This record gives sequence, C-alpha cells and structure tokens, in this order.
Amino acid sequence: MAGFGLPNFGQLTEAFKKAKQIQQDAQKLQDELESMEIEGKSDDEMVKVWISGNQLPLKVEVQENILNSDKEKIEQNILQAIQKAHELSTTTMKERMNDLTGGLNLNLPGFDNSDS
Repeated sequence: MAGFGLPNFGQLTEAFKKAKQIQQDAQKLQDELESMEIEGKSDDEMVKVWISGNQLPLKVEVQENILNSDKEKIEQNILQAIQKAHELSTTTMKERMNDLTGGLNLNLPGFDNSDS
C-alpha cells in the first residue's frame, strides 16, 4: 500500500516550486496592471477615460465643445467612454492571467477562464 495514490516527494517539491513561481509572476502582473493606462473613448471621441489594468479610474478628458451638447448627450458620451475602457481593461487582465497560468483553469473567483 505504498503512498495511497499520493504524489511522491519529488512531485510535491516540483508542484511547490511551480506554485511559488506563479505567485511571483502574479505579483509582477499585479504591478504591471496597476501601472497601465487603458483608454476608452466615446463614439464621437468627445470624451476619453483612462483606467488602469485592474480597473482603477485614472483620468477623464472632455473636448470643450461637448459643453454645447445637452445633458443626455454628455452623459451618454461619458458612459460610452467608461464602458469601452472597462471592457479593454477586463480583456487585458484576462489575457494576462491566461498567459500567467498557461491556460490552466484555476477557477479563480472573478476570472472566467472558460472562454480561453
């Protein structure tokens, strides 16, 4: 009854090494995402929004002539820019996570790896 199907010590050591490497790479990835500036624009480019790779809002820029538009138009432009920046940021984060894990499905909360 040798081992009851448990991995041998060498396999465990290798698994721990891999886990430690993934942890180090994850910290590097986190730092990289924090320093990114991902831009989203409204369809008419009157509003631009930048958020980091981990969805932290950074800055907003509006064209001065948008102030001549009505309130709904301004709100719609802001929403479009935020949605586009968020979509790009989320896609970037998922792609980098897939690169990090080598496509492994780790079932991490908040990351849906099923579409990779």
